Amino acid sequence: MSVKIAVAAPFKHMRKDRLQRSEFVFYIAIDRKWMNKEQANQLLDRAKAEGLIEVDGGAIRPLFDVAEVSIPLGFKPTSDVLAASESPYEELIGRIAAATEKPPQEVVAELHRIVADNFDGNLRVEAAVVILAKKYGVAFEDKLPALEKSVAKKR
Repeated sequence: MSVKIAVAAPFKHMRKDRLQRSEFVFYIAIDRKWMNKEQANQLLDRAKAEGLIEVDGGAIRPLFDVAEVSIPLGFKPTSDVLAASESPYEELIGRIAAATEKPPQEVVAELHRIVADNFDGNLRVEAAVVILAKKYGVAFEDKLPALEKSVAKKR
């Protein structure tokens, strides 16, 4: 979640729906001093891999509603936002994307539609990704213990 918050912050602060890569990096690295320039670029790469942003030329556009993201007072992202290890959630997104031949951001968008439309936002993404995996006949059983553990951490 802190990846989403860190990505939303520059868009909310600058009140823009698109940012140039340099504006994003400037905000994260120089304005807020949350990380260095290299780490800010890694954050962008991670956000793109998770389907949170779209990069078109040099312009970055969030693929989620920035207005719905609440940035806690004194928020500073921790180093875990840069961790490259895939969570079981991300791994299942990748499996579903491969099985359906859809880009990961489309899978994430469908997942969020399931949460919003069918459960009024009252379903965790970990559960929604299992529903989506079942829908497309993608194996998920091996990831259930790790998904349960990640949900338990969030309580």
